[in-house]
Amino acid sequence: MSELNIPRTDLNNKEFLELRQATDKIAGLLSQRLKGQLATLRPLFIPRKLLGTYIKSSSQQEINGSDKAFAELQERYSALCEAPFQLPKKLHPPLPAIANALECVPLQYELAIEGERAVTVTSPTRFLLAYQCECPLERLRGMVLGREARQEEEMRQALISHLALVLLLEHFPALKTLLEDLRYQVDTYLLPDLGKLPAVMITVPLTTFLPPDSFITEVTQLSGIPAFQEIIAADAVSNIPDLLQQELEELVG
Repeated sequence: MSELNIPRTDLNNKEFLELRQATDKIAGLLSQRLKGQLATLRPLFIPRKLLGTYIKSSSQQEINGSDKAFAELQERYSALCEAPFQLPKKLHPPLPAIANALECVPLQYELAIEGERAVTVTSPTRFLLAYQCECPLERLRGMVLGREARQEEEMRQALISHLALVLLLEHFPALKTLLEDLRYQVDTYLLPDLGKLPAVMITVPLTTFLPPDSFITEVTQLSGIPAFQEIIAADAVSNIPDLLQQELEELVG
């Protein structure tokens, strides 16, 4: 998944200010809530459950299926490690330890506006998950773009931290179901500016929108900062779906 298809909606300045304030409050709560849940779920996301002795760990217990999981990790890593990262294709086990602490960051993407600088848009309801490492996405982007000195080991670990989490959810679908039971939609998002690196994206089912390009341009010109935030729709909270209710209604016909 790499196309977000954010709807566009007209609004006036008064509506924008009101909805922007509400969006900021909701975004803060959603982020805090997600971080707390991920801390509680941390013991369920141990990378060794997937890769066994293929990663360094205090426990060297063999794990069923780890041979297949490592082969899949190697295949996916090899497919994306060259452009734009310029890293060697081969992984040599045991891999460096992967912390089972999960970090989440709001999804950001570039919005191209004709005749203007690209605007960085932040989503208040979509978050990218990865295992914690020394090279989060912003550092990785900086190294790729030459804004920061390349550190090959850290870049490699950043790719592995995202790929390993994607694979873990594929091999243990009950973890994805658990996140969905917490009212999140779970997808794999392909980061377009990082060689389509797969990342786990979870979405709170609240409708968001963007105003027309002309409105965004006006706001960013006034602020002097080419950044904008998706806006949570006025009726989004009252219309948030109840996934359990929907499933039970489908069950009984």
